[in-house]
Amino acid sequence: MKKKMFSDNSKGSKGFYAALGISAIMIGSACYFAYNQGEKLTEEFTAQNSTSESDAAVDRKIDNIPKTTASAYKPVTQTTARNFAETAPIVETAPPIVTTAIVEIIEEDDYEQPVDVEIEQETLYVGASKMENVISPLADMDNVLAMFSGSELVKSITTGSWQTHNGIDIAAEVGSEVYAISNGEIMEINNDPVWGVTVLLDHHNGYVTRYCGLSDGLEVQLGDMMVSGDLIGTVGNTADIESALSPHLHMEILHNGNYIDPLSELNK
Repeated sequence: MKKKMFSDNSKGSKGFYAALGISAIMIGSACYFAYNQGEKLTEEFTAQNSTSESDAAVDRKIDNIPKTTASAYKPVTQTTARNFAETAPIVETAPPIVTTAIVEIIEEDDYEQPVDVEIEQETLYVGASKMENVISPLADMDNVLAMFSGSELVKSITTGSWQTHNGIDIAAEVGSEVYAISNGEIMEINNDPVWGVTVLLDHHNGYVTRYCGLSDGLEVQLGDMMVSGDLIGTVGNTADIESALSPHLHMEILHNGNYIDPLSELNK
């Protein structure tokens, strides 16, 4: 009887331990399965996030960007560098300036025709090709003491030297009036050590006339605009180079810088 009870107890203990072992195996398997599934889910989630971020960085489209009313150009006036020994220079680039041409259309009815203005020939001497309204520089031209010599050398009565005579000497009493032979502008007034009181009249057409040996009391000033026949001054006795001659007016005419015979213009 005792032997049978011991046998029954032994069978019961083996069954308990067997059930306990199976339960432990099932719990361990469940834990392992849960842990394994958790690892897989973590890896898949990480991979999906990584792929999404990579795709967004590579092919990113931004829509519905709000418009700004502030100027896109901001001049940089100051920069601060950290952990750098040098800072690169900042180059400011201003926005391009766009200009718009304004074209005014003039209707045919509103167009004003240019008006022709007539100018008296007496005052329009600038640019003329010849001397206008030529008159004699003296009232009496009968006594010419010395003629124009051109390139020929003549002996000076005063100096005794042979030289060209670039003008004409017209005898006149001291104080005789001297006139502008044509329209022009007073360009020079000086007291020359050789030719005495001298006036240069530029006719603005390539012609220049020069009046030498005048008296000190002149009737003109530098820059005066002269008309043919205007009074310049009077005959004097100031030309030392011709002091051996009787009182006279020494007059010269230059055309384009070259001396010409004054009588060739006065006798036209």
